[in-house]
Amino acid sequence: MAILIQPYRQKHEAAVVAFNRRLQSGGAEPDLVFYEHATPTWLPPDGNSVFNQYFVAVENTTVRGAYALKWQNFWFADGTVRAIGYYHHPLSEGIINKSYALVGTLLLRDAMQRAPLLYCLGMGGYNRPLPKMLIGLGWAHCLVPFYFRVVRPYRFLRQMQALRTSFWRKLAMDLAAFSGTGWAGAECYRMAVSFRNARSASHEVKTEREFSDWVNPLWERARLECAMAAVRDSATLARLYPAGDSHFTRLKISRRGGEIGWAVVGERRKDSKYGSLRVGSVVDCLAASGDMLPVVQAASNTLEELGMDLIVTNQSHQAWCRAFEAAGFFKAESNFIFAASKKLAELLDPFALHKPCLHFTRADGDGLPRNF
Repeated sequence: MAILIQPYRQKHEAAVVAFNRRLQSGGAEPDLVFYEHATPTWLPPDGNSVFNQYFVAVENTTVRGAYALKWQNFWFADGTVRAIGYYHHPLSEGIINKSYALVGTLLLRDAMQRAPLLYCLGMGGYNRPLPKMLIGLGWAHCLVPFYFRVVRPYRFLRQMQALRTSFWRKLAMDLAAFSGTGWAGAECYRMAVSFRNARSASHEVKTEREFSDWVNPLWERARLECAMAAVRDSATLARLYPAGDSHFTRLKISRRGGEIGWAVVGERRKDSKYGSLRVGSVVDCLAASGDMLPVVQAASNTLEELGMDLIVTNQSHQAWCRAFEAAGFFKAESNFIFAASKKLAELLDPFALHKPCLHFTRADGDGLPRNF
């Protein structure tokens, strides 16, 4: 029986539940399940320019795979704005049954037909099947740098399970925690960074319930420094960070009465690799290059005041990377990949030249509203 890919309808919901059950009983990772409702609860297709669509791969009446396509407008350096597709949550029964190994290829091919200007983001590293497939198809790609700042060294050293992977590592981290050397080193570094950036402290920070028209001039200025960036005007931000969503803290950063930037911060959901740490994330941010450091400081200070033990972020734009480093963040190995289809890469040619000025954050993936 041929496998057909079609829009996910209510009539498919029971088959998707059965598909998820087969994946889990077959040994797939717990988070490898597809949405059980045909209408997206996050960014539904209701006439807004930012929306999600779901598709299923059906064999007779049995669902063998599925994927999601998020649409959003992007700014390009030539001044044009284009609707771009984001391919996410692709799942195939080939994960547990090799008879369906080609379903993943069928899903991606279908997405590329619906959205020739297509990108992927995240994907968990180059050793995963999807990025391997994209590279084989000739997609342009790069890693989006990962940055972190330790707020409470003792808790970090005792709870950071991703680093406590052997007896000797555990012993070294415990010695650093109990002796106070971890705290002393972090405090010395913090003081050095604070001294170095003392002149950038003249700014005001205000928590906003929602984004409004004041963000539009910031977007119009900041976009000029980007080769590609998702549109971040007031209408888009209200869509991504609605006033009723308490998962986020929205920050307005001003200097001498004028807005210079904004940031969105929040606490990540629990993850075993972080133990019991409270992990805060700088989810999104925008400013012109000369005003980025105060925005980073405001976001970091807010998360510290909210009680976070560790602060993390992913930033692709070289100017934001420099700002986070200047604010005391460390760069670590990243598994967060940006990949552009051939048609999209043509708009970024030469890719190596434009890559440093791509503006992607966690907000451009599928992590909102909580898994950022």
